[in-house]
Amino acid sequence: MHPAFSVIAFTTLSGAGYGLLLWAGGLILLPALQGRAPANGTTILLWGVLLVLGLVLTTAGLLSSMLHLGKPGRAWRAFSQWRTSWLSREGVFAVATALVVVAMLAVLGLGIAGALPQQLWIAMPVLAAIMVLLSLCTIASTAMIYASLKPIPAWRHPLVLPAYFAFAVLTGWLVLMALVNWAALSDEALGVILLVTFALAIVAGVLKLVYWHRIDRQPLGATRGEAVGLPGRDVDVFERPNTQANYINKEMGYVLARKHARPLRFIALVLFAVVPMVASWFAWANPALAGPVFTLGALLALAGTLVERWLFFAQARHLVTLYY
Repeated sequence: MHPAFSVIAFTTLSGAGYGLLLWAGGLILLPALQGRAPANGTTILLWGVLLVLGLVLTTAGLLSSMLHLGKPGRAWRAFSQWRTSWLSREGVFAVATALVVVAMLAVLGLGIAGALPQQLWIAMPVLAAIMVLLSLCTIASTAMIYASLKPIPAWRHPLVLPAYFAFAVLTGWLVLMALVNWAALSDEALGVILLVTFALAIVAGVLKLVYWHRIDRQPLGATRGEAVGLPGRDVDVFERPNTQANYINKEMGYVLARKHARPLRFIALVLFAVVPMVASWFAWANPALAGPVFTLGALLALAGTLVERWLFFAQARHLVTLYY
């Protein structure tokens, strides 16, 4: 499939944004689950920064995806097909998530201004729980846009959905760490961050390695005879159906040689998995440099995710290519 940059940027940015909202929701829910109020104004300010950044990332991702549409002005019509379309469901969940985030920012603003009664702070954990649920639904819907396509075996794979979740949680965590590590954290906190980063990076790396291994050995799922309506028969191509490239060739017949795929996979794996682990270890060993190290690590991990998403599209073969 043609790796359009608009869609690659969409899945990378929105994944990191919804992952960040998941972690932000967890931080907001934690005091409520422990039966205590937010520690201080700094904590509340951090909540606001995380919510704003998550909203910016998800909105930027969704807007970039519209650049891939032939007629972006008609994008609103997709919302009506939520019963049958994962793309439509993603749009519905994305808008619902954004509305909840805006409501949470309004509550935080009123609270900081002192215009919110103390009893109404209960709205924050309730809204946070709703935001977490909607973010999970949005990530799942994005993954299912691709995982539901039977004509593309590399996407119709059971590891596509968990890999999307793994990357969203990992990149969201790294963006969160790029923010909080500018504060002076204790050695104990840095140790926990080290363990969590290692766990998330290893899970994402293993999922992608297994996925790549399996799609390399996965048959296309149909024969040329089935592609032209002659199942059970051997069909040889003696004349190509067209003399020059057409839309289907360009969009669904993208070819990436395996010799080029291997180094790109290595680059992606190093950037999104190895670099975060090295950054977390270096930050733990050198607490004074934790902020810049994690910021650089998060940026490199996002770059690695862009490479991984490019491969996700470039290595996917559509069954229609059998005809060509």
